[in-house]
Amino acid sequence: MVSSSHEAMHRIFQEYPGLFSRVSEVLGVSIGSPASATIMPTDLTENRPLERRVDTLLRIDMEDDESYLLAIEAQGKKDPEKPVSWMYYLSYLQAKYRLPPMLLVVCQDRATAEWAAQPYSVGHPKAPVLTLRPLVAGPHNMPVIKDVAEARKDLALATLAVITHAGDPDIGTMLKTLSTALRDVPEPIADPIVELIAQGLGKRPAAQQWRNLVAVDLSFYKSALSEEIRDEGRAEGRVQGRAEGRTEGRAEGRAEGRAEGIARSVLLLLGQSGVAVSGEVRERIMNCTDVDQLSRWLLRAPNVSAVEEIFAEK
Repeated sequence: MVSSSHEAMHRIFQEYPGLFSRVSEVLGVSIGSPASATIMPTDLTENRPLERRVDTLLRIDMEDDESYLLAIEAQGKKDPEKPVSWMYYLSYLQAKYRLPPMLLVVCQDRATAEWAAQPYSVGHPKAPVLTLRPLVAGPHNMPVIKDVAEARKDLALATLAVITHAGDPDIGTMLKTLSTALRDVPEPIADPIVELIAQGLGKRPAAQQWRNLVAVDLSFYKSALSEEIRDEGRAEGRVQGRAEGRTEGRAEGRAEGRAEGIARSVLLLLGQSGVAVSGEVRERIMNCTDVDQLSRWLLRAPNVSAVEEIFAEK
């Protein structure tokens, strides 16, 4: 079954076709900026029962009227059968479209990326007739972006960097950087990025960190992920309201559920920042029911060095 991380690693190029030109520069190959890009059919099946599909296929048209095909494969683990399939894809694409094909393999762990980057030859060992040398993007060569200005300069590349570094120790800092960079970005641009990152992180621990960062300012993030977070808060509030037998009904339950959810996010972000939290402070935060006050604390939490700083009234 295809995982969400697998989908995000190649679908990002469908959303941002020009991203490959920047990725190729990172990988040491200067391709140039495209004039346009077209999403192509991914079915490479012949008139035989064998089915072959590439993850994403783009036709890239350059300003100098030259064109090429870009096949993108998301690879989650080593698979000795894959290089043969990749060679078939490239040969088939060359024969069908009469355009030079390129292959980019996107990985989320170093071992798989290094395996995918190894040349693979077909033919006699002393006289190979074909050699596969794909471009590979992964945690071994994608940038670790911790500067907000750098992230804003190329949001698509910053998003791919976060996805490929999903299991790295620095992922929390990278997520905070990108979340900050998105605060002033128009909603139609920010929403796909919010969703791609959530999809790319899959079930890794970093996925919850991203949800917490998205929850910092729900009035800005209007994506499906934000709606899901809000729905969880409402559901939790309704359950709590019923359990306590409140006569005010759903409205109060939702409010209390949201307040408690924000309070827990404040404590979680403080913990991720390495800020010590006493039992008294924890009780103060959890007992607060003022959503506006909690939201102010939540916005400060990622940037404080001592817990007293989130309570300071500016």
